[in-house]
Formats: sequence, structure tokens, C-alpha cells
Amino acid sequence: MQRVFSGIQPTGVPTLGNYLGAVRNWSKLQDGNECIYCVVDQHAITMGHDPKVLARRTREMAAALLATGIDPQRSILFYQSAVPAHVRLGWVFECVARFGWLSRMTQFKDKAGKNRENVSAGLFTYPALMAADILAYKATRVPVGDDQRQHVELTNDIAQKFNHDFCDDEPFFPLVEPVILGPAARVMSLRDGSKKMSKSDPSEQARILITDDADSISLKIRRAKTDPEPLPSEPDGLEGRPEAKNLVGIYAALTDTDSATVLQTFGGRGFGDYKKALADLLVAKLGPIAAEMQRLLADPATIDGILRHGATQAAAISEPIVTEAERRVGFLKA
Repeated sequence: MQRVFSGIQPTGVPTLGNYLGAVRNWSKLQDGNECIYCVVDQHAITMGHDPKVLARRTREMAAALLATGIDPQRSILFYQSAVPAHVRLGWVFECVARFGWLSRMTQFKDKAGKNRENVSAGLFTYPALMAADILAYKATRVPVGDDQRQHVELTNDIAQKFNHDFCDDEPFFPLVEPVILGPAARVMSLRDGSKKMSKSDPSEQARILITDDADSISLKIRRAKTDPEPLPSEPDGLEGRPEAKNLVGIYAALTDTDSATVLQTFGGRGFGDYKKALADLLVAKLGPIAAEMQRLLADPATIDGILRHGATQAAAISEPIVTEAERRVGFLKA
């Protein structure tokens, strides 16, 4: 049994992309692994934020994880700021990581854009905190989206340098394996198949939220951008057709199949029939999740109790690991 760790920022209700690319797979990993899942509220403050909104969204994200299958009897679920070991090890790793390593992180470049002089230092250094999130538990598997693979590679660079600098015998931190599951690891915008589905897109029609009702889902799929050609009979026919490829990939992910299987059924047919079938499938899959999330949010005390219990469990694992890491770098320990 391997230890799995993954975190998600409380940036609002998850999109279909969040669900298919990451969150849905978290529940699958509960079979045969020791799973630790975290709402990373400390990462969320690297960008401008409203404190009241952050607190609400932290609870909403926890409810979303529970509604999508995270079982607190089988996994540990907590929020990051409740366990001080994360920032303690994060500072150690900021001192282990090299400036050049962090400056090459493509997500920092994307988020900072041309405004690098005015973004927070936390946005630049947060990959070191992400490494601490993982290695505070000596996790060896990390389910991530493909766009986070570089951060897992940096985690291994940090682990190896720490082991080289502060371990005379056996390595203290393990190497981490990124786990990218499912055929729809990257769900794209419904309005532009070249862009990732995102909550920050100015058009609400570009994304589906897991709490969208049946009418909203049907309308968004009906309005989803396509091209005038019918669906091909083979996956090769999707090349150069990003919107068609995205819609077929979504159907494949929801049915745990692949594009070839979907096209065996819908190849040669127009998008009108296909979009109706896709919308019906989305409603069937997301409806129960939305209902369960609504039920959970009606009882915030229960959510908070689960998170407190998870934080206690997480601290029991991370505290001795981080204390030993601090001792190895030379901090006095009683």
C-alpha cells in the first residue's frame, strides 16, 4: 500500500474539468492506497483574495470532495492551514530549492504574465510549499493534472538535494510518482477547444460546474462550439478539430471508455444528436453529486467536524517527519 497525497485550491465549485481531470480519480485511489487529501487554502492566498470568500470556499471544496466520493472513513481530508507542519517544511524547502529552479516553473510565468514585479513572493515560491505538502507525509504517489507534472518533478529535485545535503546514510525523503489517471486529464473550454476549461473564463458558457442543473448543462452543451462536419468514425478524424475532440473526450471519460468506443456509436452523426446524448449523460452523472453537495452544505458543522478530525490525523503523520527534517538541517529540538 502506497501513500497518496493531493491538494486542491478552494477556488469555487469545481468545474467538469476539475472533476474529470483530478477529483473523480481521487476516490478511485482509495482502493489499495493510503490517501491524504487537502484543501490547500494557503496556496490560495498567493493571489489576491477576499478572506470571507476564502473561508466559505474552503468549506465548499471540502463538500465537493465528499460529494464526489472521498470517504473520511477511508481517507484523511483536511485543510492545509490547520496543520502547521506544511509551512515549517515549506520554509526549509524554500532554502533547499534553487532560485533558477523556481524561475523555470511555467505556471508562475503564466500566472504572473508581464506583471512579475507586482505579484506576491508566495506565487513565486509556492512550488516549494507544494513539495512540502507532499513530503511532509512522505507520500510516494501524487494524482495531478498534466499541467502540474513539472511541480512534481521539482518536488523530486528538492527531495534529492535535501537527501544529498543532510543525509549521511539512507535518503530521508522518497521520490514521488505523478499519477495522471483517466482519458480526460485535460478538459477544454466549451467555447475554445485550444484553452483549458477554467472558472476564470469570462464566459459562463465556456465551463460546466458540478453543481449546474439540468437546464444549464443542456444549454451549455447545446451552445458548445463545434464545426460543420459530422463526427468521424475513427479518432484520427478528430485531429485539427479541437472542439470535437474535447466533446468526444468528455463522453469517453464519463463512460470510462475511449474516443474510439464513443465514435463507434456516434461516428457519421451530426452534433445535434451527439450533444443531446452528451448533455443527458452529464445530467445523469453530475445530478447526484450536486444534490449531495447541497445536502452537505446545509450542515456545515458536520463538514467542519470531518475537517478537524482529518487535521488531527494529518498532524499525527506529518509532525514527526517534519521535526526530524528540521533536526537534520540543524534546528535545536528538545
